[in-house]
Amino acid sequence: MTPPRLRKLRTLLILLAGTAASMFAASQWAWHRSLQAENTSVQRQLALYGQALAQRIDRYRTLPEVLALDTQLQEALRRPLTAAEVEQLNRKLEQANGASQSSTLTLLNRDGWAVAASNWRTATSNVGVDYSFRPYVQQALAQGLGSFYGIGVTTGQPGYFLSQAIRGPDGEPLGLVAIKIALQELEREWLQTPDTVLASDAHGVVFLASQDAWRYRLLAPLSDTERRELNATRQYADQPLRPLDVRVDDQLAQGGRLVRVQTPDLPAPPGRLLWASQPLPGTPWQLHLVHETQGSLADSRWAAAAGAGGWLALSLLVLFARQRQRLAALRQRSRQELETVLRQHAQELRTAQDGIVQAAQQAAQRTDTGLSRSLEHLPQGVVIIDAQLNLVAWNSRYVALFRYPADLMRVGQPIADLLRHNARRGLLGPGPVEDAIERRLAHLRSGTPHLHESAKDDGTVLEIRGNPLPEGGFVTSYADITSYKNAARELRSLADALERRIADRTRDLDAARQEAERANRYKTRFVAAAVHDLLQPLNAARMFTSLLRSHLHDDTGRRVADSIDGALAAQDAILNSLLDISRMESGQLDVRIHDVALGPLLQVLGHNFGVLAEQRGLQLSCVPTHHVVRTDENLLRRIVQNFVSNAIRYTRHGRIVVGCRRDGPDHVRIEVHDQGPGIPEALQKEIFEEFRRLDQGGDGDRGAGLGLAIVERLGRLLGHAIGLRSQLGRGSVFWVRVPLGNPAAVSALGPPPASPEQADDTPLHGSSAWVIKDDPQTRAATQALLQRWGCTVPLAGGAPEALAQAQPGNAPQLVLLDVHLGAGHHGPEVYTELCQRWGQAPAVILVTAERDATLRRQAAERGWGFLAKPVRAPALRALVSQTLLRLQESPPS
Repeated sequence: MTPPRLRKLRTLLILLAGTAASMFAASQWAWHRSLQAENTSVQRQLALYGQALAQRIDRYRTLPEVLALDTQLQEALRRPLTAAEVEQLNRKLEQANGASQSSTLTLLNRDGWAVAASNWRTATSNVGVDYSFRPYVQQALAQGLGSFYGIGVTTGQPGYFLSQAIRGPDGEPLGLVAIKIALQELEREWLQTPDTVLASDAHGVVFLASQDAWRYRLLAPLSDTERRELNATRQYADQPLRPLDVRVDDQLAQGGRLVRVQTPDLPAPPGRLLWASQPLPGTPWQLHLVHETQGSLADSRWAAAAGAGGWLALSLLVLFARQRQRLAALRQRSRQELETVLRQHAQELRTAQDGIVQAAQQAAQRTDTGLSRSLEHLPQGVVIIDAQLNLVAWNSRYVALFRYPADLMRVGQPIADLLRHNARRGLLGPGPVEDAIERRLAHLRSGTPHLHESAKDDGTVLEIRGNPLPEGGFVTSYADITSYKNAARELRSLADALERRIADRTRDLDAARQEAERANRYKTRFVAAAVHDLLQPLNAARMFTSLLRSHLHDDTGRRVADSIDGALAAQDAILNSLLDISRMESGQLDVRIHDVALGPLLQVLGHNFGVLAEQRGLQLSCVPTHHVVRTDENLLRRIVQNFVSNAIRYTRHGRIVVGCRRDGPDHVRIEVHDQGPGIPEALQKEIFEEFRRLDQGGDGDRGAGLGLAIVERLGRLLGHAIGLRSQLGRGSVFWVRVPLGNPAAVSALGPPPASPEQADDTPLHGSSAWVIKDDPQTRAATQALLQRWGCTVPLAGGAPEALAQAQPGNAPQLVLLDVHLGAGHHGPEVYTELCQRWGQAPAVILVTAERDATLRRQAAERGWGFLAKPVRAPALRALVSQTLLRLQESPPS
């Protein structure tokens, strides 16, 4: 048998070894898991920085293209200019550059001399400087376009140069126009993050950095050819290019690296750093993000502590369970021994009952104390009475339990005297004393066996057993069971404490769930509000783009305007997708389930997307079907549209097929087959997450990564299963599983009504409209569009201006009204007050960023038009024309 001391030492060693192993395993697991999560987060953050940098460059890219079409600049490059003409060109470039302090426009001739510049007023003006050695000049004259990052020759300030050749009628270059974009503001934005953000050029030179110590560092040694090239172009002027000493410790997934930075000297050595790199599309640049791993180290330490705590808690629980088992075994053994003793004594008592009266009589003959040696060895108190209810025998335990006086205990003493003595001490309970004594005497006379428990004032609990004797009389035993009762109370207390802990934990979990739901509702409201605010300037931008197209008379200018409109449309799609996700998460998206014929729905999709597929050299075909499904037609159309749009985006050549396949007796699967590159199995679940995009899409057409996330949410909302199967190099199949509907219900509705032909625009000419919005840019754009279409716009302002000018008799034919007008004004309420002042109710078109189905339904019930922002000019024109035509048929009240 193991000695107790050795057993305790062995248990302690097991605890310590297990604690160390748990800490090591937990810390390593948490370190790698947290590092992988940080790596993924850093890659996403780096992609956002890349998008911000690309958008900042794209913002200025079209300006040189537009200026290259200007006839005045073309004429200026064909002949020598006077001083007045140069000043006029300087002012023109200054005006074109606007109020921007982050760019500079320069006009150069074919020899690389700066003819005019927007910074002509400054001491470091570009006018008259030779820039022929700069690569962006040589690229523009040779290829039509040029780009270059370097430090300015005259200003000494770094910037990114974009150039566009200006060509004559014969196609020969006359010169070029260049724009210099200062990126220091971007570096200041990078300072807001604790990480270090870097940008390096094709030579590995860090030219942008959020910290000055990293700027103009070399990621790799320069060759002699590269040094000669940098000296010839004076790209970095006289800045010393110092090496960056970085040691790679480990390679991570997605291109991440775990490094130690030796040079430059950091203020506080952070240990190992996470270094992520990504190329910037459209440039030879690389973006880098250096992230401290203190969070992963902290997670590792916490995990180690949690592992140690878990191991110790488990060990203590095991030790506690083993201790409880030992105690329970001891209690069980003690109980069994006690029960054995009780059974033996009970057997002995039953065996001795027949001779107990005789023993008592013999005892009475020897002494009048009534104490029987045959009863003294019993642990219980025992008393025996005869048929006349007088004492016959007892033991000292009985006298000690009830503390009877010596003169009361004698053979032949009536038991009623003992009961009366107990009653005087309050042991018989409340009520009349004689009645209580009589009840007990009647029970003894009846000779009925009994078993019950009685608690005394001092806390002692007695188990009282009574049995009649064969020749009359009664024997009663009193056993002290206080210890058993205390153990039972302890068990009940432990059970109650456990139930309270369970109830407390349940309340904590419920509170955490409610807090999570509140946070989710707040996030949903925030996204909806943010998208609503972003749609305001986007709406104005799309309207101004529609106006710009009417002022351009050449194909190049129209292509530039189309590019701008396409970019705005893409931004519109992203914001609408975010708003749709917000509506679905908040439960505000209405679902109308009914029977829908699939054939017409797929036919319309094939017609709409067929032209886009042909432009990309693809063949889109829809297999005819007669199936009827039970679904929401609009939401199902969006699901299939996203599938087809993704297939067109990621398929380079081949066919795209849309069709249906029966799936069991009650369902059908709508499938979209493509011949794209396929999706790796590891990414087939991730692509349904927000902002998850594959890299195989066409340049400039990769989307925002929200389409499939919306599809997954719509599928859950409708109860339709969504899935895919894919093989690398062979293509993918996206499908949605929809329940079959009742064909009779669809046929009973009849064919859909024919769409009305495009309304004539003649109602626009000579009509009048008020534009009531809170955004000045949107008001100006809407007013300009209406006036170009022939409408008069007496008022374009906010709610206060409209209420101030509304008088009887000056009501317009039409009111273009926003819902949120600022300063507590609500569009429909403002319209009601205007009608009271006019004395009539003109037609209304609500133009709002709200996607609330209730608002749309209320507008339809009142006969109002409804347009969701951002508004496309053709849609606005069509709705205004239709509204005015209805006014001609039915004048307003």
